[in-house]
Amino acid sequence: MGKNDLSNVNWIKNGKTIQQLILELQSFENKDLFVELSLDGGDSSKPISLVAKIDGKCVLMNCED
Repeated sequence: MGKNDLSNVNWIKNGKTIQQLILELQSFENKDLFVELSLDGGDSSKPISLVAKIDGKCVLMNCED
């Protein structure tokens, strides 16, 4: 599957569950890496400051300005 061939991947639109995210994070060899969030494909990113349960969803937040 090429980089541009992700239109039919389920998690692209629906996101991932906490369980799916934990499994993926556990696959990283270096567990001391900082986790950041990008909304532009990785061109820029922000650190995750807080994790909250809001309206039945797990929300990762950045609390910088």
